[in-house]
Order: sequence, then C-alpha cells, then structure tokens
Amino acid sequence: MAVSADVRRLLQEGEEFFKLGKMKFAEEKFSEVIVKAEEKMKGGQTSLDSKKWMDLLGNAYNHRGQIKYLRVDFDEAIEDYTQALGQCPDFAVALYNRGQIHYRLGRFQQGIDDFKEALQIQPDFPDARLALKTAEQDLAASLIKEGNTI
Repeated sequence: MAVSADVRRLLQEGEEFFKLGKMKFAEEKFSEVIVKAEEKMKGGQTSLDSKKWMDLLGNAYNHRGQIKYLRVDFDEAIEDYTQALGQCPDFAVALYNRGQIHYRLGRFQQGIDDFKEALQIQPDFPDARLALKTAEQDLAASLIKEGNTI
C-alpha cells in the first residue's frame, strides 16, 4: 500500500509549522504521523511500500527530535533520533543530530561515533566533518586535562 495522502499531508503540515516557528503545532503533526504510520506498519498494510513508510516514519521522528532538541529536552530528542535510525539506519542527518546532543552533553566519544557513521553514509557532509573534528579535539583536551594521555 502506498503511503497515504493524509499521512503525507500531516508530515507536510508539520514541516510548514516548523518553518513558521510554530513548534507546538509542528510537534503535534509529527506525532500524528508517527502514530498513523506505526499503526499502518503494525497492521501489515504496508508490505508493498514498507521502505516508503519507514522513510516517512524516520523523517517524522527526526523532525520531532529537532523540536525536542530546540527546547533542550535532550534525552527525548535522542530517543526520537534513535527511533528515526531504527526506521532508516542510513539516515546521516539523524546520526549527526544525535551526535550533536552527545557532544553537547560532554559524551564526546558517543558523538564522535555518530559523526563518523554519518560520514560513512554521506562523505560529503561538511557539518558532520566539522563536528567530528571539534569533538575529537575536545575529547583530547578533556583527556589531557584529566591527566590521561591520548
């Protein structure tokens, strides 16, 4: 079954609300997409186009994760990015986004791992390349500060 027009419309509405800075409404739309898509997938109604449904679901989780990131709900954002990756393991942007949170929380190695994986998937991802370099430098500095050698 092809991705239904109503679910695609909800995703587009969420993206529009996001662009307008109406995060509450955007989050509601992305959450609706997640619920509807998961219902369809669990009901086995998506076998012919399961990849399309997984991509749609991954995008909805990633978008919702961005909203949570912006309001500094980092643990919830990581959960959404991880869910996005569960649907779309090659989703370089979700890896980058999750890596950014790990980095901001001082979990440099986890951030580095996500950035490296994002770059394996998408080698021409300049933000991930810069984030990786920065995280590696900060990890080295933190180890030196703690008296450890690298």
